[in-house]
Amino acid sequence: MKDLGLIPEGYKILVTATVQEEDCDGLCWQYIHNEDKIKPEFVVSTEPTDGGIYRGHRGRMEIRVDVKGISCHGSAPERGDNAIYKMADILKDVEALNANGCEDKDAIKGLVKMLDPKFNPNHYEDARFLGRGTCTVSQIFFTSPSRCAVADSCSISIDRRMTAGETWESCLKEIEDLPACKKHGAKVSMYLYDRPAWTGLVYETECYFPTWINRETAGHVQAVADAHKALYGDKRIGSETAMNLRNRPLIDKWTFSTNGVAIQGRYGIPCVGFGPGAESQAHAPNEIIWKQDLVTCAAVYALVPSMYKGKGDEDVCQFRAGGTDTTSDKSAC
Repeated sequence: MKDLGLIPEGYKILVTATVQEEDCDGLCWQYIHNEDKIKPEFVVSTEPTDGGIYRGHRGRMEIRVDVKGISCHGSAPERGDNAIYKMADILKDVEALNANGCEDKDAIKGLVKMLDPKFNPNHYEDARFLGRGTCTVSQIFFTSPSRCAVADSCSISIDRRMTAGETWESCLKEIEDLPACKKHGAKVSMYLYDRPAWTGLVYETECYFPTWINRETAGHVQAVADAHKALYGDKRIGSETAMNLRNRPLIDKWTFSTNGVAIQGRYGIPCVGFGPGAESQAHAPNEIIWKQDLVTCAAVYALVPSMYKGKGDEDVCQFRAGGTDTTSDKSAC
């Protein structure tokens, strides 16, 4: 870009190659923001976008549920209190929370309720853009003296995907309020991340990754869109074998989560996505990327600074959940 004279005078372009995104989305950017004190005017994320330009995605959090029991010899299980049986009740309620509707007949109102203005009056339209929240049990643990004894504790991990209008507090309370959690006195908490980096540094953070959306009209979103339109037109392009998933609007959103949870979700730094590859290929067996995507993205990146007209007076943020220190009854925008 510099050699070709594609960086306008007064602009500085930073390229970051960061670690631990798969383990803890945005942790690297927490460090960049808090320790290196770097706050760019906007960020282009190069996560896969299927040839599209992405202006937001759902957030997520990692929840733990613990129940206690009383151990005894397996030959007389009635003398104990089996924690695994208690957790079995909770597992069914978690499944119902994800699968149920939100009609009066549903004792446990499903997460689809956030698409309904009755339950999410301020942000149901944003939720419909991003898609509904989800929850699934991802891990289960237990303790027992042996294979011939009653389990005295059981725990699960829940992967919770969050849409607009949901907060980290509301997601914890939803689990706490499940009938089986109340019945069995379950402890519900958010995980903390404290795994060391390759350098040995431990940079502890809660496992909460905020939801965010930019306005389609935001200057940085339009800079990427204008660059794409100038080079390739207003439709997604790609290899013939990639196009079955690309007949969608050019400007859209991710299904999965990215470092944008910190860049924009926590800190409000404008972020937009345009990257090679397909979301459906992420973590897939024999994952592939198309060479044409690499060329297309490199060309768009090179042109973006010349297309950027500045941030202007418009608030670029359409929805931002903010960090755990943000008042959570409204968007942090």
